[in-house]
Amino acid sequence: MSTIKKPALGRGLSALLQDSNSDLMSNKTTQRMVGSISNIPLSQIEANPFQPRTEFEKQALHELSESIKLHGIIQPITVRKVGIEKYQIISGERRVRASIVAGLNEVPGYVRIAKDQDMLEMAIIENVQRENLNPMEVALSYRRLIDECTLKQEELGDRVGKDRTTINNYLRLLKLPTEIQVGLRDGKLSMGHARALLAVTDPNEQLRLYEDLLRENLSVRSIENLVKQVNESEPKNNSKANNSIHPEYLKQFETIQKHLTSQYQLPVNIKAKAVGKGEVIIKFNTESEFERLMNLLQQ
Repeated sequence: MSTIKKPALGRGLSALLQDSNSDLMSNKTTQRMVGSISNIPLSQIEANPFQPRTEFEKQALHELSESIKLHGIIQPITVRKVGIEKYQIISGERRVRASIVAGLNEVPGYVRIAKDQDMLEMAIIENVQRENLNPMEVALSYRRLIDECTLKQEELGDRVGKDRTTINNYLRLLKLPTEIQVGLRDGKLSMGHARALLAVTDPNEQLRLYEDLLRENLSVRSIENLVKQVNESEPKNNSKANNSIHPEYLKQFETIQKHLTSQYQLPVNIKAKAVGKGEVIIKFNTESEFERLMNLLQQ
């Protein structure tokens, strides 16, 4: 069975991903192929090193391969020609993998010549628009487009056909605690749940509400009501106490909280007072969580 070739290691990026000014365009065969649909041998195709999606569900691949056996590939893949008889996937890696499972020797594809920056941008945008990504994958893809492709939010919105508010709603998901981000990725809560939790500023309260959500299978409306209660019950003198603590210490407290929460996989809250006192609270809900915490603390 054929496999998708992986890009060679130990080579410079310019050698691995040639740009549109390369000698490839001087080849008459390449000139005929670029912009058209051609049947490309799977043995000549390698994976895109910029592919945003790294996991492909086996069952979904099997179902797609069965469909390909019956109907062929309806939508051609898009590849970038990077050498003589050598192509790199811009979009359609899932179709290529399913074609390998189906036992095909070649697949139809659009051939393009793209620069490295264009390659990354096209791969991410194609995934955001065409793949059934979960909210975290979309958020991470948007962040990559902003950071790695140096796009502004307005430009990003134009590229993916979304307004700035929608883009910002996804990017805000990256501010949630890691545990909630993982739950969102795994489908344990919805985008609506996540947006409601973002209305709470304390990450420990976010985690507590998330645990309640999982335990009681709460609706978005229920979480919104709980968030409202939390915000209304926050002591008004908290800001005054924090104002009397040096901002640098507050940053350190926040960093330590996040580190301990990640390390123990339990909500950790550091409460500091202006008089130089405070407390560290680690919350647990089950006996097994308590035993795991004790083992970690004794290490």
